[in-house]
Amino acid sequence: MKKTAKNLIVSRIYGRGRGWAFTPNDFIKDFKRWEISDSLEDLTNEGRIRRILRGLYDYPLYSEILKKNVAPDIEQVANALARKFSWRIQPTGDTALNYLNLSTQVMGNYIYLSDGPSKKYDICGQILEFKRTTFKEASLQNKTAALVVQAIKAFGENKITPEFKNKLKNKFSREEWQKIKEDGSKAPLWVYNIISEIAAEDNN
Repeated sequence: MKKTAKNLIVSRIYGRGRGWAFTPNDFIKDFKRWEISDSLEDLTNEGRIRRILRGLYDYPLYSEILKKNVAPDIEQVANALARKFSWRIQPTGDTALNYLNLSTQVMGNYIYLSDGPSKKYDICGQILEFKRTTFKEASLQNKTAALVVQAIKAFGENKITPEFKNKLKNKFSREEWQKIKEDGSKAPLWVYNIISEIAAEDNN
């Protein structure tokens, strides 16, 4: 039996796993606009996906404990918007620390640096903000390296401790740290020195 556009689209969504956020643009290369629009409308009405904002959806995360869908994954939402508008983005400040579980602060505002326009979105009560800026690290191709650079900068040069470096080191494998070091050379020298120190250590 020939699969319909709707079946193919939902299969792709499910293949990405729960939490994935997306826009119609994520399917435009393979389907007609009306096929995408009709499919997403049907899937929303069936409760299989969730409309977060106009033109923005997710395959919601479900809590077995709460027996309901939970709030959208802000990182997934940010990446979906970045793909749609062809923005380069990087989480900054406490947002980067939070994603790496290096901060216990409860996030209310998630802030990203962006080469697109400054914008704010209310994502189910959580504020997602993009701040337009020109920053050297925008050229970082490795998203993990960009995240690490922003986290180190947010923590502060004078607050870096062996404990912090050890926690950060354990977030990634030795191979990943070598890639982070390669791309992190575009960061400020003091940040790059910390990355180099961590990359040189053994990850047991």
